[in-house]
Amino acid sequence: MESKKNYNLLMGIGGLLALVLVIAIIGYIVSRPRSIVIQGEAEATEYRVSGKVPGRIEEFRAEEGQRVHKGDTLVIIDSPEIRSKIAEANAAKAAATAQKDKAMHGARAEQITGAYELWQKAIVGEDVMRKSFERIQALHEQQVVSDQKYDEVEAQYKAAVATTKAAKSQYDMAVKGARQEDKDAAIALVERANAAVQLVNSYLDEIHLTSPADGIIAARYPKVGELVGQGSPIMTIQDLGDMWFTFNIREDRLHKMQQGDKITLTCPALDNAQISATVYYIAVRESYATWRATKEIGEFDTRTFEVRARPDAPVDGLRPGMSVIMISREK
Repeated sequence: MESKKNYNLLMGIGGLLALVLVIAIIGYIVSRPRSIVIQGEAEATEYRVSGKVPGRIEEFRAEEGQRVHKGDTLVIIDSPEIRSKIAEANAAKAAATAQKDKAMHGARAEQITGAYELWQKAIVGEDVMRKSFERIQALHEQQVVSDQKYDEVEAQYKAAVATTKAAKSQYDMAVKGARQEDKDAAIALVERANAAVQLVNSYLDEIHLTSPADGIIAARYPKVGELVGQGSPIMTIQDLGDMWFTFNIREDRLHKMQQGDKITLTCPALDNAQISATVYYIAVRESYATWRATKEIGEFDTRTFEVRARPDAPVDGLRPGMSVIMISREK
């Protein structure tokens, strides 16, 4: 009977020890430090396609997800304002050119002939008034005519002389053409008109928007027929030939990471394929990390650093937004 009690006691002690051992093992497994997982994502250079002129979307020539090449026409914009400015600039150019031709070539033959005839008419009139004045002058010296009559004829004669000079000046101007200052001004007007035409023609080129680089159409914002303003984004193109990986790493987990370090990554979307990359950018982010240590236990506040790495070789199937996990690092 005594031996049976001893056996039960030993069994109870053994069970208690086993329970304590199991609890200790579970506690160790639960409380042991977990391995740090550093996760990032793939990114690519993006280009925004936008125009310099306002208008309505007339036609799209590329769909979302479509691969395009540099120089491909993507969008056609309908802009009545540009067409009216082109017509206005061409009309101003035509007027300036006509003004220049008139200044450079002088008056027409008919105008020169008319000016000559007016000059000759003025000469005849002056000759008639000169003779009349000479007769009146002789009579005035003989005191046959009054002073008033003499003054009237003298004034008419002087007016005839002035008319002849004016007619001669008009004739000379018609023969010689415009002054050099007028010619220079006319040339300047033509140059200004040409510059205006070039300006509106440059806007005309902006009606057909082309791709700035090879890539895929990642997004398309307006629809056909919608109005877009100057500089409004119309499309986004991703250049898959210029990709990198971005990680946000707490500073206590950087472990002396430096530019030029080689890292190995896995990409879950590509069946965990391993990717070799090189770190080329490390910089602190503008804001504090969401996690902070408690200073009461002797630790410190930490900041988050942005780390970028570029793949050492093109990765088939890699797309912006895919997650990657860092598994190793080498100096």
